[in-house]
Amino acid sequence: MSNLVVYDSQYGNTKKVARAIGKSISARVVKAADINISELENIDILVVGSPTQGGRPTPAIQKFFNNIPVKVLAGLRVAVFDTRFLEKDLNFALKLLVKTIGYAAPKMAKKLIKKGGKLIAPPEGFIVKDKEGPLAPGELKRASKWLKL
Repeated sequence: MSNLVVYDSQYGNTKKVARAIGKSISARVVKAADINISELENIDILVVGSPTQGGRPTPAIQKFFNNIPVKVLAGLRVAVFDTRFLEKDLNFALKLLVKTIGYAAPKMAKKLIKKGGKLIAPPEGFIVKDKEGPLAPGELKRASKWLKL
């Protein structure tokens, strides 16, 4: 079985989550900017992770999605995660903004499904305490248990 985790990370938090997930599912972990689309061939599971920026994944993850030919993901098992703030910890204006624009993971799931991927887990969010982190206590442990294959 060959699994792949593709991520982008601005402050290192999403990278830590990607590595925890990668270790738990015996996956190769690669930064989106370093991936060659041909690496998506002959894999069993693709996991994609990004920080939430303006309700969307990072530009590097968006570019990665745009470069994926549809046939490559046909029937491929996929999962997505993002890193985000805990909504209850936000001020009123940011809570309203989050309710309006949402998080990156659901948008990434839609992209992968549209490209032919088969979602194997609901989109997941891992919590950071501040813009630059750190991750909230217990999030790496939760990430390592997220995908039970």
